Amino acid sequence: MNFCDRLHSVRMVALAGTLAVCFPDLVQATPVDPAIMARFEQRSLSPQRLALLESQRLIEKGRRLFISETFNGNGRTCASCHPPTNNFTIDPAFIATLPDDDPLFVAELNPALAALEDPELMRRFGLILENLDGFDRPGVFRGVPHTLGLRVSMTVNPEGEANLTRADGSTVASATGWSGDGSPGDGSLRSFTIGAVVQHFPKTLNRVPGEDFRLPTEAELDALEAFQLSLGRQTELDLATLSFATADTRTGMDLFNGIGTNRACSFCHSNAGANDADGFNRNFATNAASLADTPARQFDPDLPGDGGFDSGPEFEVAGMGMSFFGNTTMNTASLVEAADTAPFFHNNSAETIEDAVRFYTTRTFDPEDPFQLDDRQIDQVAAFLRALNALENIRSSNAYSLQARRARTSFAGQTTALAVADTTDAIEVLTGGPLELYPEAVGLLTEALELELAARSILEADLRNALLRRAEALKNEARATILE
Repeated sequence: MNFCDRLHSVRMVALAGTLAVCFPDLVQATPVDPAIMARFEQRSLSPQRLALLESQRLIEKGRRLFISETFNGNGRTCASCHPPTNNFTIDPAFIATLPDDDPLFVAELNPALAALEDPELMRRFGLILENLDGFDRPGVFRGVPHTLGLRVSMTVNPEGEANLTRADGSTVASATGWSGDGSPGDGSLRSFTIGAVVQHFPKTLNRVPGEDFRLPTEAELDALEAFQLSLGRQTELDLATLSFATADTRTGMDLFNGIGTNRACSFCHSNAGANDADGFNRNFATNAASLADTPARQFDPDLPGDGGFDSGPEFEVAGMGMSFFGNTTMNTASLVEAADTAPFFHNNSAETIEDAVRFYTTRTFDPEDPFQLDDRQIDQVAAFLRALNALENIRSSNAYSLQARRARTSFAGQTTALAVADTTDAIEVLTGGPLELYPEAVGLLTEALELELAARSILEADLRNALLRRAEALKNEARATILE
C-alpha cells in the first residue's frame, strides 16, 4: 500500500467507525478497558496528598519519566505531544521542525500503526486522533492542550454538575482534556497517564498490556502527576491588583470583565483563568464543535463529529452529515497562558487570539445573545490577553532562569533553554497582534533574550549566572513597563 492509500485508509477507518471490525481484539466500548483501570488505586487530590506531591524529588522523577519514558511502546513519550520548549503542546509550525523519524510520526513509519493517526491532519492542522467515545466508534480529531497551570485550572465542583455527569451517573474527579473527560476511570489527572499510554503509545492497535506497552506503576503515576501539577503558575491571578500602562490594554480588561459590553468573559474565566467565581472549572456548550468551516473540515468535510463530554447521547448537527456523541459541552480553558498556545479551541479552528475572541461575537456561539464587540474592541480584549500572557512568560522565564543558576552544569543548559523559550514567547505575543503593544518592554525582552542565548552554551558557572541575573533584571524592567 502506498503512502496516499494509507492516508485514505486511515481516514476511512476513523470515519466509518470500523476499528472493531478490522481489529477484533481492540478494547471495546470505552477508551480504556475497565479491567485495566481496576488495577490502579484512585487517589483524590486532598490537601494532604497535594502536599506530598510537592516533593522536589518526586517532581524530578516525574520530569524524567515525562521526557524519556516510552513504557515499552512505540517510541513516543509524554513529551512527544507535550514538548517543554513549546509550551507543552504542539502546533503545525512546531511539527514542521521535527525530523521525519520522530516518534510523533510513528503512524507513517509503522504499517501496524497506520490507523493510529491521520498524518495529514496532524501535520497540516496539529490534530491528534482520540478515541474518547470508545474504540468501537469513530475517533475525533483534537488539538493538544498544554499542561501549564493544571493545579489551578481543573478543579470540578465536588457536589457534581449536570454537564460533568456521565450518562451512567458517574462524575469526573478533575476537568482534563478539552471536554473535561480526557481521563478514563475516575477522570483524574493521575489516571490521565493510563489513558495516554493505551491511546498513544501502543506497538499495535490490539493494545494488549504487556505486549503493546507496559502499564505504568503506581509510583510512576504519582511522579507524573506531581510533575504535571508543578508546571506553570501555582496560584490564581487577581486582576483587581493589575493596572496596565496603556489605554488599549486597560480597555480590553474592562471589556473582558463586562464593562462597556453586554457580556463578561470573566463569567466563565474568573481572573482570566479556567474557573468561575466559585473556583470551579465548568463545562459549557460553546458550539465550536458545530463549526462547518474550520480549516480541517474545509480540508476534509467528512471528519467525524465531536460531541464533547461523555460518549452519548448521539445527535446530529444541521448541515453536517455525521453523528456526534456527547452532551455538546467542553470544559473551560485558562486564558492566562492562551496567547502563545495557538491555535485555539479543541478543533484548532481559531488561528490567533483575536480570532478566538471574535468567535464569541458570532451567532454560532449564541444565536440570541453573542458578545457585542466591534473590531477595535476585539483587538483590545486580545491585547489584554496578550499582555497577561507576556507577564506570565516573564514570571516563568525568570523561574527557569533561577533554576538554571542553581542547577548542575549538565542541567543548566537545558533549563536555560526553557527560559529562552518563555522569553521568546513574551516577545512574540506582544508583537504578534494588530495593535502595537509595549515596544519598550519588547526591547528589554530582546536584550534579555540575547543574554540568555549566550548563557545557554557557557559551561563556566559564574559567567553563565552573571548573564542570567542580568537577563532577569531586564525582564523585570520589561514587566514594570507593562504595568503602571
